[in-house]
Parts: sequence; structure tokens; C-alpha cells
Amino acid sequence: MSANAPDLDPLFDPGSVAVVGASPDSFYAGNLVDNLLDYGFDGPLYPVNPKRDEVWGRTCYDDINDVPEVVDLVVVSVPRDYVVDVVRSAGRRGVPAALVVTAGFSEADEQGAALEAELAQIATEVGIDVVGPNCIGLMAARGATLTATCSREPEPGSIGLVSQSGALAFTTFFERAADEDVHFSHIVSTGNEADLTTSDYVAYLAEQDTVDVICAYVEGLADPERFMRVAEEATRSGTPVLAVKIGQSDIAEEATLSHTGSLTGDDDAWEAAFRQTGVQRVPDIPDLLSRASAHAYYDHPEGNRVAIASTSGGLASLLADLADERGLDLPDIDAETERTLLEMEELLTFGEFHNPADIRGYGAEVLPEIADVLLDDDAYDAYVFAIGLSGVDDRAEKVAADLETIVENAEEPVFVLWTGRKEPDDPAETPPHAELRRSVPLYEDPGRCMDAVASTIDFVADRERLAGRPARTHVEAALDSPDLDLPRGRVLTWAESENLLSAFDVPVAETRLATDADEAAAVAESFGFPVVLKVDSPALPHRTDVGAVKVGVDSADAAREAFDDIMDAVLANVDPTNVEGVLVQSMVDDGVEAILGVARDDVFGSLVTVGPGGVLVEALDDGEVLVPPFSRAAAVAAIEATALADLLQHRRGGPALSVDELADLLVNVGDLAASVDSVSELDLNPVLVTEDGPVAVDALVRTGE
Repeated sequence: MSANAPDLDPLFDPGSVAVVGASPDSFYAGNLVDNLLDYGFDGPLYPVNPKRDEVWGRTCYDDINDVPEVVDLVVVSVPRDYVVDVVRSAGRRGVPAALVVTAGFSEADEQGAALEAELAQIATEVGIDVVGPNCIGLMAARGATLTATCSREPEPGSIGLVSQSGALAFTTFFERAADEDVHFSHIVSTGNEADLTTSDYVAYLAEQDTVDVICAYVEGLADPERFMRVAEEATRSGTPVLAVKIGQSDIAEEATLSHTGSLTGDDDAWEAAFRQTGVQRVPDIPDLLSRASAHAYYDHPEGNRVAIASTSGGLASLLADLADERGLDLPDIDAETERTLLEMEELLTFGEFHNPADIRGYGAEVLPEIADVLLDDDAYDAYVFAIGLSGVDDRAEKVAADLETIVENAEEPVFVLWTGRKEPDDPAETPPHAELRRSVPLYEDPGRCMDAVASTIDFVADRERLAGRPARTHVEAALDSPDLDLPRGRVLTWAESENLLSAFDVPVAETRLATDADEAAAVAESFGFPVVLKVDSPALPHRTDVGAVKVGVDSADAAREAFDDIMDAVLANVDPTNVEGVLVQSMVDDGVEAILGVARDDVFGSLVTVGPGGVLVEALDDGEVLVPPFSRAAAVAAIEATALADLLQHRRGGPALSVDELADLLVNVGDLAASVDSVSELDLNPVLVTEDGPVAVDALVRTGE
């Protein structure tokens, strides 16, 4: 096991089990034991219940300490007030794992929350891994089934599922998947995660040889940073992580002063976290299952070149559009391959073949021959055979048999889409398409089929992308946090902001504070004209709103006049004690304006945003979000995902400007966000990217209480 992954074998494949609260009259404990025994567990099972002498033909013990051996797993199904004592006793005896199905903890009331906190503390003290509480159970198809809500014996598969919804884990995910001949290797309902978390299960599953893909149903994470680390490690090691994320992140509800805050939507943090770690976000359960089945069955394609053969011209056109929407490449069929297809009399095709290839209904009669021709063409990385015919008639038997042979013998992934009739006249009859689904993934919806194709291809791209970057753990370890003592609960002065930015190598335009008109004129002359004058007042974070900024000041007299005008405007709005003076700043021009900023997030701590700056902030609303800290490669990718890259590379009236230098600055801002918890908001707008490099010409920094 890696340092990130706990040893959860005693949970999923226990050699012996004790059930505390065992009773056939209990829905949860009773059905759990029935399922455990019915679905193949043949190890020692010890019921524990002081109110019974015998259950399930076994001696019933009064206490976990009376059980004649130290079991691998204790299942706890007792009233909540007794749970902590049971887990404490089990841990002290050396039991490595506990499954707490009892509810009524933090999801219920304050007393339950207190008990849950005590349970977490005890788990750590006695060294026992705890699933739950408020957990519906877990299963390993090659181990034990420990849940009350599994209506059929699991068949071995290679999909691992981690679900923060107990009911959905088995009554929806498992049952729906089984109906579609999709099977899991492991399922765990995480419950309230007092001890073991979603991240622990993902880390464990990523190291199992029987797991080809991990699915996660996520409502929220108490340890988002660890989740990012283990998900990234899974992706890097070759195990895709697919996630359904419901709800919205808990973005702080305090008033937002900066543009950065307005660019950061409620769900942007999750999108950024998934993107940075290679997690594929999936919209709902059917999509999760359809994509997971592709990862479980197929080797991942080597590229994004796809060939489509369809018995329907209309379906072929639809699939072409769907492929384009998903960034899939459809190289045309080359001349030799086309000529071979045209010479096949069974196709009754005249003229030419393209990709997608319309093989018409006649093509269903010669699918193996068509497949041989297409698969011999090494221009493609994956194939889609789309059958728009009935899946229940006599003809369908041959089509299904041919497709099964094609898929199983092909070196590249061959996806099967079957859109025709599925229900036979006789409900007791198993139609050919259903027989086919038992051996290979079968898609009935064109969009979900192409989503599955794209998912397998995107994983390869994500893995290669991450391979070119330092791991998140390395980026975190490289952080060097300076010792800063920032004032709390207010907007910082320019001097305070400049000190903070300097500590993280964020360059700012040459700036000095003037406290009277003559000093302003002298500073301006020393800088050389033109200059900018603007008030330095924490009480006025948005200076332009009151006319407290003067741009293009081109003489000493103009500087004096600008100083007086600014002070008159400011003092009409704020108390003099809230005014530091007027900043005189050398003008930076002939550059591209960018915005770099930091906003607080209740889940991930802080977020960093980059995008076009200045007046383009509102005009384009085009920002990319990152969860800090992040690598330079991630920073470059974020910039390139916005209009900034084009603005820098295709600058009017000048040579292209460096994306890399802006990325270095973005990394520094990310390090600041990750290192300085007291910064609740930071707005560098604009940052001028010039031929000499990027420089911040304005900064708004606010600290939390």
C-alpha cells in the first residue's frame, strides 16, 4: 500500500465477522447477515446480542469481548448511544475495522453530532478503521457482501464505486448496473465519514488489481486537498476516476469587493479541482455507468481518431455531429480502404465512402467483412458500429453474433451502438441484443455512446497531461511560506499590499506615496512623465467610483492639481484618518491587460482566477479558475483556456508577448493563496503584460478576521 492508501482488506474481504446487534427481526442487521451468508461468505460469523442465545443456528454472544477470536471486521447495529463503546472495545481488542450502520449522528441533531465526534476520536485512539456511521454497507464481489439492500448476488466486475449516498449505492447504482449487465468489483456507502473518507476508499481502490475504473458519487468533501492528491495519483497510475458531483460548493457569502470574486461561480472550484487532477465529471448515474463500462472493458485508445460505420445515414450524420462536439477526430477513409468497400457487392453502394460510413441496412449482413476492411486501416484508434435495426428478430441473432466476434477479436476498441427495437413479443424471451450485452458493452443512446468513446480517449490525454507536470504532493512540498504578520479584517494599504506581493515575487509598477501636492509633483518628476495618481485609502477600494484616480498626468503642475482634486474628492466621502495619501505611479503602457486574483472558498480554502483584465473583465467574463498550489504547466494551460493567450500571441501593433512569464507570475500568486490563509481577497487588475514582462499596476488585498 502507498502512504496515501489505508489497508482496507479487512473491510472488503474479512476472514471473520462479528455482528453486534444481530437479530433476524432487525431490517438492517438481519438482512445484512442473510445477504452475507447467502452470497458466499464461508468464514466464522459471530452474532453478538445479549438478548438472544442463538440466531442463524449460531451461538449469540453477550459482548464483543466474549467472541472467541479477534475478528477482522465488526458490524455495529446498536442504538447510537452504545456505538462508541462497542467500537472502543473492538479496537482495544485488536479488531482492525468496523462497519457502523447505525444512524442518528451528525445528520440528526446536536447530540448525534457530539457522538460522531467522539466516535472519530475513539477510532484514532484505538487504531480501528471505521466506515460510517449512518452507512448502508459495502461489498466486494470477490470478497464479502455486507449490506441489507442488495437484492441479488453480485457478479465480479472491475468497477469500484464510492458513494456518499447509501440508498443510491445499492438500490440505484448496483441494481441498475446489474440490469444492464454492468458489474462492480467493490461498492462502499461512506455514510457520515467520521473516520474513513471518500479519499481513503479512492486511494485503496486505485491499488487493487481487480479495479479498472473508480466511480464516485460526491455530495461534499471534508478533505478536498487529500482527494485531489489521491485522485491525481490514481489517474497517473492508470486508473480513471469518474465523478458525479451534486450540490454546490460553499463559496463564502460575504460581500465581494474584487472582480475575482464575481468571476468565481459556485461550482468553479469543483470543476477546477477535477480538471487539475484528471477526474472526469459526469452529469448523472446512467452516464456514469455507460462510461465506466467502457473503461472496464476496453483498452484505452492510443489517440482520438475514430471510425464510424452505421446502417443508417441519418444516424451516421448525428454521430458525426456528436463526435465533433466531443473533440473526436473523424479522418476520412483512405482511397484503398474505400475502394475495397465499394467492391463489396452486398453493400449496394454507389459513388464513394466517407467517415462516418453509411453501410445501409444491407451492411448488417456482412459486418465481419466490413470490420476486416476498416480494422486493417491503421488510421483509426477506435471504432463505432451503429446498428439502427431491430434487436429482437431472427436477423438480429446473426448481427449480435457478428458484433460479439468483431469486438472481442479487434485490437482497438470497437463500440457497439444499437438503436433499434429492444422489446420482444414474448417478454420471457431473451432477445439477441440482450445476449450481446452480457459479453460486451452495448449502448442504446447515441450521445451516451459517444460520451463513452470520448471518456476513454480523454483519460489517455489527461494521464499524459499529468505525466508532464510535477505531482501535486511535490508542488505542495516545494511551497516556501514567508513569515508575514498582516493586519486582519480590512483592506490593506498600498505599502502593506506591496510588502505581501514582494514576498512572493509579484512585480508591481514603481510607486511612491505622497502626502502633499509638492511631494506629488517631485515624485512625478523623478519618475518621468506621464504618471498616474490615485488615492491610497483602505476605505476606498474602488477609487474610480469617486474620481480618485488621474491618468496621464504630464507635468509637475498637473501633478499638483491632480493631487488636490483627488484629495477633495476623497475627503468628501471618507474620514481623513482613513487616507494614507496619494500614490504616484509610473505609467505602464503598450501591454496586454490581465487579471489575476484570489478568492476564498469554504471547501478548497482559496481559488485563483486568471483572465483578460481591465475593461475586458466585464466585457468577456472569461476567467479560468485554479485550486492552489499548482504547477507552471497548469498555469500555462489555464491561461491558454482563456482569451488571454490570443491577446498575447496576436497583439495588435507589436510582437507576441510571453505566456510563460505570465504563467510564472500566476504560479507565484497561487503560492501566495496557498500559503497565506489570512488573505480573503486579492485582485491584481490590471496586470500589464509587456515586452519586459508582466507587472501589476493595481492591487486590492483584503484580509479575513
